[in-house]
Amino acid sequence: MTAEDDATNREVLTGGMVNTGAVFRHGALVDRPAPSTARAIHAHLLALRDHGFDAAPTPVHLTEDGREQLTFLPGDVALPPFPPWAMTRSALTSVGSLLRRLHEAGADIPLDIHVAWPRDLADPEGGTLLCHNDVCPENVVFHDGRAAGLIDFDMAAPGRPLWDVAMTARYWAPMVDPASAAGYYPAGLDAPTRLRILADGYGLSLRERAELPGTIEQATAVCRAFVARRVADGDTIYLQALAERGGWERWDRIQEWLVDHRERFTAALLE
Repeated sequence: MTAEDDATNREVLTGGMVNTGAVFRHGALVDRPAPSTARAIHAHLLALRDHGFDAAPTPVHLTEDGREQLTFLPGDVALPPFPPWAMTRSALTSVGSLLRRLHEAGADIPLDIHVAWPRDLADPEGGTLLCHNDVCPENVVFHDGRAAGLIDFDMAAPGRPLWDVAMTARYWAPMVDPASAAGYYPAGLDAPTRLRILADGYGLSLRERAELPGTIEQATAVCRAFVARRVADGDTIYLQALAERGGWERWDRIQEWLVDHRERFTAALLE
């Protein structure tokens, strides 16, 4: 096969901010830039499968030029503006259930302490579980309206299970003020109710439910710091996104909204 034939037979996969235009599907395989922790992530993905979690890609190959090949997970992936089918109650419940399955399988897999796991979105308190840290709609594969697969483990790092739930809630409730949600999410989503649905789908304990709103505030601060570092480094993708989404005023508004509604979130989780 010539290079021209290869280019003709590949499909560019869209979604996400970092690897835009660099992720391709070749039949049953996905070819994408490999993260610095690719070898450790590949080992973890194989171990997840051995522990009964079949909802993540299977690693196939690492190339010498810094790319990786994994199996393609067929299904539907929601891209912004997120369609109504991805924001239904059953879809949200299934996201929580899928995350719980990931954590239950991962709990029995020892962490490689010698790996320099990325700290960008990692739990500042650390932990013994390898959290996904980026369970956004673009990284969840759906079958018939239910979450059936997780992709893109580039940001995976050790942390608490609750941290991963908090990061997931930010995207799926979503845990942002209505003005920030407008344009990306269907109108009328009730964050306290949806936070409860996600917690129910995951099966959070009462103690974890009481801690979740504060952990979401902590996760939001970590995400803001991540964006600030990218902007300070001159990352044009994040500079553009920051400008298009309302600048730092938007982040201020989100953080204030979370604090102002903390009691509502807690009440919805514990009712």
